[in-house]
Amino acid sequence: MKKKLVLLLVLAMVMLAFAACGGGTEPPEEPQVTPTTGDAKTGLAVITSTGKTVDAGEENGIAQVDSVVVAVTVDDAGTILNCAIDTAQTKIEISNEGKIVTPLDTVFVSKQELGEEYGMGELSSIGKEWSEQATALSNYVIGKTVEEVKGIALTETGAPADEDLAASVTIKIQGYIDAIEKAVATAQSLGAAADDKLGLGVVTNIAKSADAGQEEGVAQAYTYYTATTFDANGVITSSIIDASQTNLYFTTEGKFTSDINASYKTKNELGDEYGMRAASSIGKEWNEQAEAFSKYVVGKTLDEVKGISLEAGVPTEEDLASSVTVHVTDFITVLEKAYNMSK
Repeated sequence: MKKKLVLLLVLAMVMLAFAACGGGTEPPEEPQVTPTTGDAKTGLAVITSTGKTVDAGEENGIAQVDSVVVAVTVDDAGTILNCAIDTAQTKIEISNEGKIVTPLDTVFVSKQELGEEYGMGELSSIGKEWSEQATALSNYVIGKTVEEVKGIALTETGAPADEDLAASVTIKIQGYIDAIEKAVATAQSLGAAADDKLGLGVVTNIAKSADAGQEEGVAQAYTYYTATTFDANGVITSSIIDASQTNLYFTTEGKFTSDINASYKTKNELGDEYGMRAASSIGKEWNEQAEAFSKYVVGKTLDEVKGISLEAGVPTEEDLASSVTVHVTDFITVLEKAYNMSK
């Protein structure tokens, strides 16, 4: 009798447990959870100054153009996922007769690409080259928001005061902080993923510089930039391409007439102000064509980009030629530099 009673109690408990679990009915629907996609926004910023330009006198004058360049990827919360910092420093010598001294076929590479050739390592109190210090700073800001980056303590000279950062960075960093803020503020969702590599490409030529004569001479630094992301297979997942033409005018005595304290815009920032639309056979402004090319290379490897059919530097492939008629040789050059410098 006791055994039967125990058995009945066990059966009752099992039935109650079964009923509580829903029995033979369908289990309740799980709440919908939005998966984390790992998407990232891509940003590029350029800040150009010419304040170190010097007139010719007994010695040659120098038209100096310094462009601080920053590429970032950020998440939706504004946290920096990856960062690359570089500077294009272009020095064009002119004589006191208003002649360009620097060969017009000179190609200037960025400070990152110069590496030890830049020559700061021997003068640095911590024995680190500019490229090493810029990379250390870019790594330091990863995982931080812009507000946290702007909150980095600085010394009176503008160098980092934070002990951890100062151990690897002694250069003035306010200009880089400003560029980081600008890059994050303008970052766009272009297809990058959070774990993609980020590359920053920079190259400068001075081919359009000209001596002074009946008209003023011009020292022109023409720089191309790109912030491009790559997946683990080297496929481009997002890209921004930009350029700047910084013109410094001078007299036959080698005296600069341009305001060396002026502010400058890139071609993307100029937009319609650049004035290509009216002259374009397809009615598109420079920034629109650069954007079209940037979108076209997404999904391609560098080798595929380098294999784009060109004639005199202009795309001949029908689907690209309908939106891009500018020369793209330098676009491809900076994309290759970005790939080689990606991290």
